[in-house]
Amino acid sequence: MNDIWDGIVQAFTLIYTLDPDLIKISLRSLQVTLSALAISCIIALPLAAILTIQRFKFRRFTIALLNALMGLPPVVVGLLVYIVLSRSGPFGVLDLLYTKTAMIIAQTIIITPLITSIAHQSLRELWSDYHDLLISMNTSHNQRIKTLLWDARRALLTASLAGFGRAIGEVGAIMIVGGNIDNATRVLTTAIALETSKGDFALALALGFVLILTTIALNIGTHWLSKTENEGRW
Repeated sequence: MNDIWDGIVQAFTLIYTLDPDLIKISLRSLQVTLSALAISCIIALPLAAILTIQRFKFRRFTIALLNALMGLPPVVVGLLVYIVLSRSGPFGVLDLLYTKTAMIIAQTIIITPLITSIAHQSLRELWSDYHDLLISMNTSHNQRIKTLLWDARRALLTASLAGFGRAIGEVGAIMIVGGNIDNATRVLTTAIALETSKGDFALALALGFVLILTTIALNIGTHWLSKTENEGRW
């Protein structure tokens, strides 16, 4: 029991003193996750809007496929990205394996179906309210998409937050394509796994606390932005 408390005290000491290794790993993790989130949102949000307002042959199949891909095991994604980026793979010449770029690609693939599916559910409900109005105004598809995305921005922010939480907590795919290389591809989750296996519970706990605090801070920030926007309407 004393070892556990000592580890917790040392963990908070590392956070309070801004341990250099802790800071580097945390910033690298945020860089990778936020990059993947930005790319995913650029793909997922317009796609969700298109699936909402447009009717085409394979629309239902596409929606069902995206819903199914929400549960895609991350380690499978990591394996597929590894095969594609390995030297014998089709993109091996780019030499991206065991880099932050490979990690971003893996996270993007993992969270894009999640963000798209959640966003589509929100936009579909909004479209049922806006359908007649936008049709009667003879708006173009682009105008309808822009209107839906803007008026559903709070719900889309929640979808993005879900994607962020899924990405920053991912370890399997990141370990496969990133390699957990010190000062290169080591992020919060892979560092926690490594330090725990080494018995360095202080650093592992510190990294875990940072991971939790980052997620909580982002949730609070999102809630505050939504509350501020609601108050601004009155």
